[in-house]
Parts: sequence; C-alpha cells; structure tokens
Amino acid sequence: MLKNRASFLTNPYLLLTLTVLFWSGNMVLGRGIRGEVPPLALSFWRWAIAFACVLPLALPHLRTQWPLIRKGWKPIVVLGVLGVGCYNTFAYIALQYTSATNAVLLNSFIPVATIAISWAFLGKRLRPLEGLGVCISLIGAVTIIARGELSVLLHLDLNRGDLWMLGAVLVWAVYTVGLAWRPVGVHPMLMLGSITLIGLLAIAPAYAWELIQGRHIRMSLPSLASLAYVGIFPSFVGYIFYNRGVAEVGANRASLFIHLMPVFGTLLSALFLAEIPKAYHYAGIALIFTGIWLTMRK
Repeated sequence: MLKNRASFLTNPYLLLTLTVLFWSGNMVLGRGIRGEVPPLALSFWRWAIAFACVLPLALPHLRTQWPLIRKGWKPIVVLGVLGVGCYNTFAYIALQYTSATNAVLLNSFIPVATIAISWAFLGKRLRPLEGLGVCISLIGAVTIIARGELSVLLHLDLNRGDLWMLGAVLVWAVYTVGLAWRPVGVHPMLMLGSITLIGLLAIAPAYAWELIQGRHIRMSLPSLASLAYVGIFPSFVGYIFYNRGVAEVGANRASLFIHLMPVFGTLLSALFLAEIPKAYHYAGIALIFTGIWLTMRK
C-alpha cells in the first residue's frame, strides 16, 4: 500500500497537474499585485526565495557532482537565463500592460510552440491522435478564455503587453525543449539550484535599473505573502515537478498541461470568489480533458 502511494505521489502527470495549479495562482497574483510589486522586483525576489529554499538541498551534491556541472555548463546557463531569468520576467512585465484574459490566452499557445520547436530541432513528430488531442485541448482552453463567445476573440486589443507575453511563450517553449540537453547525472536539487543562480544573475541588472527608476515594493502583508507564495510553490516546488515531468513524459506531452491553467482559474474563482461556473466553463473543461486523454493514450 505504501509503495502504491509513493508511486502515485511521483506520477509525472500528477506532478505536472500540481505545477500548473501553482502557476495558475502565480498568474492571478502577478496581475493582482502589479500596483504594489514592480515586475522585475517580483521576478527577482521570487527566485531569491526559491534559491534560499533549494540551496540547503543542493549544496551536499555540489562537491561530488561539480565535474558534471563544469562539463555541462553551457546548457545550464541557457536553461537558467531562459527558464528563470526571462520567462517569468517577461510574463510579469506583460501583466503590467495587458489583461489576464490576453495573458492566459497567449500562454495557451505554449504547447503549440513547444511541438513546433521539437519538430524543427529534434525531429519529434506527433502521432495523428496526439495532434488531434492537442487541437481539442487548445479549443477547450480558448473556449473558457473567450467565455464561449467568438466576439471576445474578435475584439481582443493586442498591445505591447501581449508582445511581452508572446516572448515569454517562445522562451518557455525553448526552455522545455532544452531540458533534453541538461547534464545527465546531476541531482535535481543541484540542477535547480544552478539554473536558479544563473537566472538571478541575469535578472539582477534589470532589477537594479528598476530601482534606479524609483520603483520599489510597497511593503504590506498581501505583497509579502504573495512573494512567499510565488517563491515557494510556483518556483521551488513547481520547477522541481515540471522538470521531473518533462524528463518522464517528454516536452510535447508535458507542455500540453499548460491548457489546464484556464481550468484551475475557473475552479479557484469558484472556490475563493464565489463565481459560479457557466456552461462554457464546463464545455471548455471537457474539451481540455478530452484532448489530454487522447494525447496520453498509447
């Protein structure tokens, strides 16, 4: 029984689902506290907290695995700059200028971008059933975001925030595919600690520039609690789960779980904001789970 429980808790699909749940909360907070925490400050302190969490777990492996880190430093630097330094920073900047609807909609194209990059650089192709699953899941995500109305999509007003979000989508797709080149044999905690440190070094100059511009964190209980949440769950725990999930099921399947973000957004709104789900929510959720089920079938 204990063995079955341990197997369930390490199931890559469960890990990916929990990751997206954490990231859904991150997207909501990033929009909600934009007036109290500037985007670069949010990105920097998010990863500073995550680094403080992972450091005690990474250091014990540093001495024995340093040769592996030194040999594979190039992919580590790229993964750190893209996955830690750029993606969240771009997304937080985007949320300063665009609506949560636009941001989540554009974020839903991560699986498509990941599949395209995997095909272009790794030669990986989807089976017809997997391709159908991706399309159905994407339609489900768009259904929820557009509230079941075509007019919402037709009247989307794209702005510079949306361009930042598109940049974030491309960066995350490259990061996901790039995980295939991470050094083999490096402990997951040491790997996460390494890319987090690289990401922090990449963010630091931009954060310093933001401070020079006079943009500072407005200290309050909500802002500090939000920083603690994004540092621990979407960053520290979420990246461990996501990296493990990608290693187990591959970049294409793992990225598909991004489509669960509108689902969790609906559920969180119902739970905390008493917003009753409507028919288009149920239709979109059904399509998303159908698409994921088709893609996961062997």
